[in-house]
Amino acid sequence: MPPSPASSRPCVAGRCGDKMERLTFGYGVPGRQVHTPPVHKPAPPPEDQVRALVLDPLPGESSDWAYFGLLAFTAALLFRPQDQLPALERLHLAELSAIVGLSAMAVKRLVRRLPLVSLTPELVGLLAFGAVLVATTPFSFWPGGSVEVITGMYLKVLLIVVLMVNSLNTPLRLQRFTWLILLASAYISLRAVVDYARGVNIIEGGRVAGAVKGIFGNPNDLALNMVAFIPFAALLALLAVRRQPSSPPAARTRPRGEASETADPSPRRRRRGDGERQPATLSRLVAAGVVLIMLLAVVFTKSRSGFLGLAAMVAVLVYYGQRVKPGVAVAAVVLLVALLPLLPSSFWARMSSITDESADRTGSRSARRQVAIEAANVFVARPLTGIGPGQFKNYNPPGRLERWREAHNVWLQVASETGIFGLLAFLYLVVSAFRAAFWSRSQLSRFLGAGQAAQAGRWRRPAGQDRRESASGPWTMTESTDLGILQLQATALIPSLIGWAVCAMFASVAYNWT
Repeated sequence: MPPSPASSRPCVAGRCGDKMERLTFGYGVPGRQVHTPPVHKPAPPPEDQVRALVLDPLPGESSDWAYFGLLAFTAALLFRPQDQLPALERLHLAELSAIVGLSAMAVKRLVRRLPLVSLTPELVGLLAFGAVLVATTPFSFWPGGSVEVITGMYLKVLLIVVLMVNSLNTPLRLQRFTWLILLASAYISLRAVVDYARGVNIIEGGRVAGAVKGIFGNPNDLALNMVAFIPFAALLALLAVRRQPSSPPAARTRPRGEASETADPSPRRRRRGDGERQPATLSRLVAAGVVLIMLLAVVFTKSRSGFLGLAAMVAVLVYYGQRVKPGVAVAAVVLLVALLPLLPSSFWARMSSITDESADRTGSRSARRQVAIEAANVFVARPLTGIGPGQFKNYNPPGRLERWREAHNVWLQVASETGIFGLLAFLYLVVSAFRAAFWSRSQLSRFLGAGQAAQAGRWRRPAGQDRRESASGPWTMTESTDLGILQLQATALIPSLIGWAVCAMFASVAYNWT
């Protein structure tokens, strides 16, 4: 007897395709109807609330050459191995690494049918400022020199920023990139400290210049870069963590929120393997050493702008550090009181010239004031186009007293060289950076909870709460770790920008990397 159509349908757990339950001893007897309640599945969250997950590299891709190219470029730019091995100069390691990274990024995004460039407000500001540079070049005092500034410096900065935006797409990558910069900064600072101790590479006033050339050759630029990077190392020293798997391999494929049958409820096991933040003692010690070396480098440059930027940065860093880890303010005061007597007297002699002009033996303070007046006069004379990108120091009209000098103020530099439109674009760029830093930290703090603090290297959550609920489901421990990494980066960025802004008031760094 052939089976009935109903009995030929697959049955799972006693439930058949026609919702009829048939017992083994009642074959051929009409079964009884089983009324099963409908299963209500939660509606998917809105797209703007879904946490995007981008696998990089995708399955089938061997590796992400765009990210590796960015790391190689950063290492070549900061470590500058060609200074020690002149034979490497002909290889152009930085340019080659950038080309590899940008090419891989372009191919990857085109294959994935993504826009070639992911636009952000900061990138829009860079593009707008670059457009002003190009538009004002025909009116430049020396058009060829302005073209060299655009192609030799600013265009490279723009391309690398594009590569960073599209390659640093995970918290772990961002953290590794930060560590690379910090280790390079420690290397540069250590060489400066050793040179100062040996009496090598010393300029006027007993100031040490950067042993590594390029953007670190000038003492003021060296101090500016160290001030900008110290907050990241300082917060890593306060709270350095390790990523650990959020669940055992057997339970890793389970849907979020579904309990694992093999999970060990033991608090001891959960602390060691559930992905919570664990103290990384070695990382914290390394970060603390990096902070100390960079501070010594700033002191030995005897840069007044670096000192002012350092003071502003430390004040903001202590404020936010106190919120990350209670007791930071007290520790900072104790450390400051202990270190101040150890600073060389020549350092304080130069810092006293900030308020006492008679203490300035080199006359640089009065010269900078004169240069600022001359830069303002150029802006008033040519408010729309300026004198041309990078051409203020080459512009020597009759009556100029301080010839062949930079404006030594980033705002006067931009105003005198690019006019009002360049000044507005640069202002938008700086304001966008500050807004992004404050907004990111605020949003990440909201996600992690208002009661968040740092105790023994881990983020504290409200009592009895193992996970933070979000719009698209509960945060796992690994996700909380990622959010903590991002919040640490956003928190460090605020004092970094403050320190840069103060130092930039006394430096011409409008087209530089930092």
